[in-house]
Amino acid sequence: MPELPFTARHVRKRIGRNVFDAPPRISVIITAHNDPAHIRETLDSVITQKFREHEIIVVNDGTGPTEMFEREIRARIEDIIYIKQREAGIGAARNTGIVNARGDLIAFIRSGDRWDEEFLSSQYIFLYRNNFDLVYCDASIHAKNSVYRRRFTDNNPSEGEVTFTSLVERRCNILTSGTLLRKQMLMDTGLFESGYIEKPALHLWLRMIKAGARMGYQERTLVRLRAALDRENDDPLSRPDGERAVLERVRNTVELSAEESTMIEKRIASLDTQLALEQGRTFLESGDYTEALSAFRVASGLQPSIKLKAITWLTRLAPKAALRFAASPMKANARWASR
Repeated sequence: MPELPFTARHVRKRIGRNVFDAPPRISVIITAHNDPAHIRETLDSVITQKFREHEIIVVNDGTGPTEMFEREIRARIEDIIYIKQREAGIGAARNTGIVNARGDLIAFIRSGDRWDEEFLSSQYIFLYRNNFDLVYCDASIHAKNSVYRRRFTDNNPSEGEVTFTSLVERRCNILTSGTLLRKQMLMDTGLFESGYIEKPALHLWLRMIKAGARMGYQERTLVRLRAALDRENDDPLSRPDGERAVLERVRNTVELSAEESTMIEKRIASLDTQLALEQGRTFLESGDYTEALSAFRVASGLQPSIKLKAITWLTRLAPKAALRFAASPMKANARWASR
């Protein structure tokens, strides 16, 4: 089970004078780490929600320039519950917010993201109308000083029912800043993983599904993500590594059926193949054809296919042509590394 948040000596909590004594229906948890420049826009998007029966908990997870961060939220300090803790990672910050939340429902948003003013009302209705334990939605992704826009689901689809299988195979991808879920289910399942680890949310969603949680996707774009928080911008070599790491933790820490274990193993093999493909392409681009050939042979051995055999053959005989061809296998296996 994940570690609980820090003891009182590690956490400082301030309750604003305008925070109601009566428990709200929804507790909104905003997590922030070294991001004083964007906390205000996130906070304002929550305060201006049409759904008013909510409290706002801001968890400052060891933000370096504390004075600057607190200056940014000063105008709203009496409207929120402000918690400052020793730096511990996103999972621990969310857990601190959860155990301090008074609402029966929890919504998460990261500093820098913004909600549409109908986010809470729309998700609240969707959850209760369909008797879900967790609901999530789509988001638009905006790059700074760019007119280019795309949706979160362009690279992270949500297709069909949310199940253990669809989460492992990444046919369903839950955006944490777009979730609304029942607090009791969170508590019963054991909260988020703590520490500096990849994808603590995915580990939790899989445990919740195992515990019988019903999850639903509302096909509305109700969140605006900052491109800097979009994982698709990471180094391509880190994408399969991050997902592989969480699946290994699931394999080692969650009681799985034989079918689920096989599914996890197949997914890990797919991610290993994707990593080998990305490594091969990197070696090709740098002119290290021997290492590129070795990487492509590994990929071909893990998941044999005509395309992988072709790129392995080209790398051995005509490496410059292999570089031009490399984009095709990468595309063919892009879904393996979707987040």
